[in-house]
Amino acid sequence: MRIYLADDAAIDRVLERKKRHEYGGEEVDLREMLKSILRWANEFVPSEAGSILLDDPVLDENRRKPGRLYFMACFGKGSSRLAGTCTPSDAGIAGRCYRTGKAYMCSNALSEDSSQCGRAGTGVRYRTKSLICVPIQIKGVTIGVLELINRKGDIDYDRRDLTLLKIFAGYTSTLIQNSLDAKRFSELSIRDNLTGLYNDRYFFERLSKEIRYASSRNRDLSLIFLDLDRFKEVNDAHGHLAGSQLLREVGNIFKSFTESNLVPVRYGGDEFSVIMPGTDAESAGVFAEKIRKAIESHVFLARDVPGQTGPLKIKNLITASIGVASLKNNVGKRHKKLKDKREALIKAADTAMYTSKLKGKNRVTMA
Repeated sequence: MRIYLADDAAIDRVLERKKRHEYGGEEVDLREMLKSILRWANEFVPSEAGSILLDDPVLDENRRKPGRLYFMACFGKGSSRLAGTCTPSDAGIAGRCYRTGKAYMCSNALSEDSSQCGRAGTGVRYRTKSLICVPIQIKGVTIGVLELINRKGDIDYDRRDLTLLKIFAGYTSTLIQNSLDAKRFSELSIRDNLTGLYNDRYFFERLSKEIRYASSRNRDLSLIFLDLDRFKEVNDAHGHLAGSQLLREVGNIFKSFTESNLVPVRYGGDEFSVIMPGTDAESAGVFAEKIRKAIESHVFLARDVPGQTGPLKIKNLITASIGVASLKNNVGKRHKKLKDKREALIKAADTAMYTSKLKGKNRVTMA
């Protein structure tokens, strides 16, 4: 039996779920384990086809409208084309199982449910005689389904088959939870606790990696350094709790602007940075100006702050001095060693940032 899997990007999206408890545990190869679970399910309940479908935790997190179910692992006719594709989360028996969180068995191709059996919404033609589908849940929340189609040896699935499939769905839930735990535990070591951005430790590792990659392929790489103007005044006037909340809000501004390939970092104190792989100086400058304007126009501490009697609503005070440097413009080929390239790029961006400070603050300076 050949099992087809979704690509790494699709698997990674499954692990973007937010969990609210302590994390730990060893990393698990999710791809191989999904494949193994589907193989075990088929050994105990032999079927012509089967799938593990998982939802998109970003697009369908609140269940406000129908989302999508992704074929993470599947076997049977048409599976090579199915792996990694999606179907509406309200389509067919799988969709019903997902939306209600209840297991379902479909038998007799002439029944009223026959049109909903099988791989609905996928474009893959499949004659379905019977189907069994169970929800995959984490802490009572349905995140996907495990389905088998067309029981071998028997016309229909029975209660014993349903019980077995529920067991394998439970294994899948545990597997995904363990993967979430391992991923979150790893993330904690490279994230800033206050803002949720990457920390300075990760900054140096990632910058070295991106410089190496860019240099080997003759690509550009830009670096932004940003320092908040007049931040100390907030700390002095309203205390460190207010200052910490303000930094969180700056972190949220970065998150709202940065694209998936950009790396926002809290470099230290009220200083931030953005690593921009594959980005030239001109494009980085445009991006930096957007960040500057967003910070300038933002009303900080508009909600209650611990230790204060009410919202502070700080406006027209906090701005940003920004410096921008790029690998091709400011480092070039004069540095051969990776460490020298990295230090030269950091120095160029940092110097440009201080130039913005000296020229009156609240501006972007190109190195």
